[in-house]
Amino acid sequence: MENGLELLPHEKQIHEYINTIEHLKKQNQGNPLFSSDIRKLEQKLKTLKEQVYKELTPWQRILICRHPARPRTIDYIKSLCESFHELHGDRTFRDDTAIIGGLAVINGMRCMIIGQEKGNDTESRIFRNFGMLNPEGYRKALRLMELAEKFNLPIISLLDTPGAYPGLEAEERGQGRAIAYNLLKMSRLAVPIIILVIGEGCSGGALGMGIGDVVGMLEHSYYSVISPESCASILWKDPKRNVEAATALKLNSEDLLALGIIDVIIPEPLGGAQHDPQAVFASTKTFIMEQWKRLKEIPVKDLLELRYLKFRKMGRIDETALNKC
Repeated sequence: MENGLELLPHEKQIHEYINTIEHLKKQNQGNPLFSSDIRKLEQKLKTLKEQVYKELTPWQRILICRHPARPRTIDYIKSLCESFHELHGDRTFRDDTAIIGGLAVINGMRCMIIGQEKGNDTESRIFRNFGMLNPEGYRKALRLMELAEKFNLPIISLLDTPGAYPGLEAEERGQGRAIAYNLLKMSRLAVPIIILVIGEGCSGGALGMGIGDVVGMLEHSYYSVISPESCASILWKDPKRNVEAATALKLNSEDLLALGIIDVIIPEPLGGAQHDPQAVFASTKTFIMEQWKRLKEIPVKDLLELRYLKFRKMGRIDETALNKC
């Protein structure tokens, strides 16, 4: 572990360098003869870090995105909001603890902030259902969004889920309809909606809270129609080909920006958000405030039309590939 963080496979060589430097420092405290050697090693460590994190594969970036110490929705709310009043329940079935939402103030801006919460230890992950929403979770999200519209408050939606809960009981309670209804209603809400992908943005589970006027994404998050493991299982009947699937899905932030799926990439500290959460919180707050100042100046009629066109134009057809079929 480095600084109390669980090591990822691509970080092992970095950790070995860190251990060597720390060992030299302890063994040679106050000895100037080894100072230059230590400085050289520290410079090599810096170069190694830059090289390793610059050459990350799509799958390695997914591992960063899934790191257990990566900041969750509850961490963003605590850091970004001067005040937060949580609201519960969907007024139909029950409160879904996989989603947190409520009235908040961010840098003086009153808003409704809603996010998918995975939990950060075994107990909280079970309580939060690992961030997988049931139908009542989507109804809860929509209830809060409609409340925001009623009081003319902007909506901040944080996405971090491996997908909607796939259990039989969720399907019996109308999982697909709940997601589809959110897509319809969010496209028509007459207030600015800012979407931010902070971790996993997987399938309809994320999209059910992902219709908005601007979509931002943390550098090492991913946003995809399906997880790499599920994709590999369907295409090749082999979930172990997840690395190959991760590359083919084009789910990293740079790919999605080029395809027009997202609008803004928010940089992360070297190695991922878990290495410096406060820096990420500061960048996130800047993104939210910049977008709010821009969106609040757009007339509601134009805002809704631009939102519709934003999602309507997504997708490209490769005519060359079609002609080969």
